[in-house]
Amino acid sequence: MTRILGIDYGKVITGLSITDPLQKFAFGLNAIPTKNLMSFLAMFLANEPIKKIVIGLPKTLNNKNALIEKSIQNFIYEFQKKNPKIRIDRIDERFTSKMAFYTMIELGLKRKKRRQKGILNKISATIILQSYLIKREKKINL
Repeated sequence: MTRILGIDYGKVITGLSITDPLQKFAFGLNAIPTKNLMSFLAMFLANEPIKKIVIGLPKTLNNKNALIEKSIQNFIYEFQKKNPKIRIDRIDERFTSKMAFYTMIELGLKRKKRRQKGILNKISATIILQSYLIKREKKINL
């Protein structure tokens, strides 16, 4: 079974996560500058068989698309041109950054470490992907 890649797309830093081969658990993979995302993914996909990517869908509290959604749509368009066989799914990512921040506190990370945006993005990407896996599992069991 191939793995699923999770993406928490950001203006500056993008967090990445990946599943185990059985697609049961999500793990933090990396946080990279968004400007390097396409080249990173090209190298990564050359070595890792991925058939699906889950990208967070940023919504406001009143259920409207967040401003960054236009940038995400541009990224998806460019990515799909280069990788048409890889399926992209979206999942609501509301509150993932807040959840990731509280996770860092629960893990006992010092304030200086919590300020590192890359860690927050990587944890957010993991939460996005794990949420997707849980939602998918619930659909299968219905």
